[in-house]
Amino acid sequence: MLKLFIGNKNYSSWSMRPWVLMTQAGIAFEEVMVRFDALTPESQFKRTIGSVNPVGKVPVLQSGSLAVWDTLAIAETLNEMFPDKHLWPRDPAARAHARSICAEMHAGFMALRSHCPMNIEAHLPEQGALVWRDQAAVRADVARLVQMWGELLQAHSGPLLFGAFSIADAYFAPVCMRIKTYALPVPDAIGAYVDRVCALPGVKAWVDGALAEHDFVIFDEPYRLQR
Repeated sequence: MLKLFIGNKNYSSWSMRPWVLMTQAGIAFEEVMVRFDALTPESQFKRTIGSVNPVGKVPVLQSGSLAVWDTLAIAETLNEMFPDKHLWPRDPAARAHARSICAEMHAGFMALRSHCPMNIEAHLPEQGALVWRDQAAVRADVARLVQMWGELLQAHSGPLLFGAFSIADAYFAPVCMRIKTYALPVPDAIGAYVDRVCALPGVKAWVDGALAEHDFVIFDEPYRLQR
């Protein structure tokens, strides 16, 4: 059976993507959750993840002696392993577009990631308001998301980015969590998409797991240490 090594569900946006993808698509796997700790070279997290991934980061997909890390590499590997699942859109042009926006997410939106780290159990509208007021780069990131999602929802008539669920929706699920946690202002149509993503069984299962952790990781919550 496939194994997926992940970090804390409350914080690990990178881990969320393949976990939601596999769960929503009905791909069986064994979850191996490795708690975030100090993340020093000698820490338990680094020792455990380092045994399957030389980079020492989650997520990692393991199939026998094969280990795949990096969310895009995992998504592509799963697409090859399970062609019947149609994890990318079937239409070639839509498929290329979906790959492009996932790569854009993979390499960009650094301001949103930095100033609004994923924290599913928290409700931080005050922090979100401060970030929105002070960080023009975050506003620019959100504006790009609104443009991207709006155009795709219109082009494919929803309910998800390319009509049916795909890797793209799994890839942007952590962004939906950030929008909700920090109450970032988005148009109603975009908010409705966020709600639809959150209602997906795979996403709901991840969120339920995150809420059950009750695990405060200090270095992931610097904004709450100041309160």
